[in-house]
Amino acid sequence: MDKLEAMNAFARVVARGSYAEAARALGLTRSAVSKAVMELEHLLGARLLDRSTRRVTPTEAGLAYYERCLDILARVEETEAQVSRLHDEPRGVLKINAPVSFGVLHLAPAVADFMATHPDLAIELALTDRFVDPIEEGVDVTVRIARLADSSLVARRLAPARRVIVASPEHLARYGAPAAPEDLAARPCLSYGHTTTLPRWRLSRDGETFDVAVGAAMCSNNGDVLRLAALAGRGLTLLPTFLVGPDIAAGRLVPVLDDTPPPDLGIHALYAPNRYLAAKTRLFIDFLVARFGPEPPWDAFRRAVGANDQAVPSP
Repeated sequence: MDKLEAMNAFARVVARGSYAEAARALGLTRSAVSKAVMELEHLLGARLLDRSTRRVTPTEAGLAYYERCLDILARVEETEAQVSRLHDEPRGVLKINAPVSFGVLHLAPAVADFMATHPDLAIELALTDRFVDPIEEGVDVTVRIARLADSSLVARRLAPARRVIVASPEHLARYGAPAAPEDLAARPCLSYGHTTTLPRWRLSRDGETFDVAVGAAMCSNNGDVLRLAALAGRGLTLLPTFLVGPDIAAGRLVPVLDDTPPPDLGIHALYAPNRYLAAKTRLFIDFLVARFGPEPPWDAFRRAVGANDQAVPSP
C-alpha cells in the first residue's frame, strides 16, 4: 500500500475508532489496514494509535498527524476533481493551428462562434502554412489540408477540400476554354509553388490520376494571390473551392475541364493520441465537423449547379 493509501486508511481508523469498521469502509481486510498503520508508525518513528480491546484512539502525535492527513487528502481530492473537470468541461486555453487562407476565411469565423458558446475557454489561434506537429509544439489541434501520410497523430476528417480549374469570363472570352488537359501547356496558368519552370498539375479521369504540363504565367506560394490574378483575367488557376467557391457562385470565375478534375484533398483535424482527450479539444473538433461537413458552405455552387441540371423546363 502506498503512503497516500496508508494515510487514508489511518484517517478512517481514527474517524471510526475501529480497524474493522475502517476496513469495511475501504473494502479491505482488517489485517491490511492494520499493516498500513504499522508501516506509517515505522516510517514516522512514533506511535499513532493506542489500541485496546474495545476501541482505537489516537495518541497526541497521532491526533496531530490525523489533522494533517485530512488536509492532505482533501487537497488531493480537490486536485483530482479540478483535473477531471478540465476533461469534462471546456476550460483553459485551446491552442489551434491552421493554414493561412483557410484560417482567415473559414476557421476564424468558426472560432468566433465557438467562443460565444464557451465563454470560459481562451483561444490561441496561430496561422501558418508550414506543417505543425501538435506533439512537438504543444498545440491542441492543428488543421491540415492534404492527403495525410501515416503518422502517430490522430486525424479526423472535417470536410472535403475539392479543387477546380477556373478562369475569369474575360479570360475565357479572349482565349476560349481549354478543350483538353493538353491545351493547358499553351495557356497562361497561375500555379501554386515556388518556381515558374515546368509547372505541372495533377488531374484525374475515371479514377486514375495523371500529371499535365501547364503554362507558366505566374507562380505563388499563396492561394489568395493566385485567386486575385485569376479574377483580373491573368490566366487559369487550380485552387480549392474554399477559396473560389463564392466567386464561382457569383460568376466571377468559371470552372473548366470538369471531366478531368484535380483529385480532392481532405481537411483534417490532427491531434496527439490521448486516451483522455480534453473536453475543449473534443468539443471544438465536433463543432467543426458539424459546421463544415461533407458538403461545406463554400461548395454551395455545386448544389445550385446540380439543381439547375435537374430542373425540368416548363412546357
